[in-house]
Amino acid sequence: MPAKITSPKNTQRAAMVFVWASGAITILFLLTIITYVFVKGIPSLGWSFLTTAPAGGINADGGISTIIVSTIYLIALTIGILVVPGIGAGIYLAEYAPDNRLTRFIRYGIDTLAGIPSIVFGMFGLALLVTALHFNFSILSGALTLVCLLLPTMIRTTEEAIRAVPRGHREGSLALGATKWQTIRHVVLPTAFPGIITGIILCIGRALGETACLYLTIGSYTGMPTSIMDPARPLSLHIYYLIMDSNAPQKAMATAVVLIITIIVINAVTNWLSYRFQAKMKGKLS
Repeated sequence: MPAKITSPKNTQRAAMVFVWASGAITILFLLTIITYVFVKGIPSLGWSFLTTAPAGGINADGGISTIIVSTIYLIALTIGILVVPGIGAGIYLAEYAPDNRLTRFIRYGIDTLAGIPSIVFGMFGLALLVTALHFNFSILSGALTLVCLLLPTMIRTTEEAIRAVPRGHREGSLALGATKWQTIRHVVLPTAFPGIITGIILCIGRALGETACLYLTIGSYTGMPTSIMDPARPLSLHIYYLIMDSNAPQKAMATAVVLIITIIVINAVTNWLSYRFQAKMKGKLS
């Protein structure tokens, strides 16, 4: 018997149904998790919870005011250190690095580092930053460990965003007499900016959710940090201590709600800044 020929339209329709169903199931699953956390955590979430410091004890009295400040310190320092070398390395690999065995090996190494468990970076941070360099358990040690953890992601997302810029943009700029660096700075980077911002958002989200590497480098101090050399306790690590060391699952859920809202707000602000930057660049080019 002759083989049954499948219509291209039927194949396309089946593929669309599969993609739609997969996306809907994924979104529904994520919304279920977030809804569960909010339902469990919101009853314990109040103004006093947000404005008072943790008091410790078996019931974890107090709130998370100092925990929020510690998280802001940690994320700001991490991104401040991460962005320049991450974007710089991405520019080099995309625009300047020759296509040879060494460059391919570097890319392979970066991809390998991106898949290493965070606890390994925590052990590295404990051995080098905390012990050898005598930074002790501090925000600086935690931030530098996160930078090592996130640098491969920042480099690769920047490189791919720059490679996605059409070659015609570069050729047009060079044809007008611009140097290669002027072309990269004024044409390539503004065009690749949304992709670079996406990489920064991914790094912020992962930094906010990391626990294992910070457990070994930042300490567990619940007081108000006064400098980057002080120990601290970010939101993700505070959730761990509330679950493991304290009988306070409701407060852990409330802290998780704050963490989720923080990620949503940071993503919204970053996207807004990206939109404003793109609008400004279009205005200059028009």
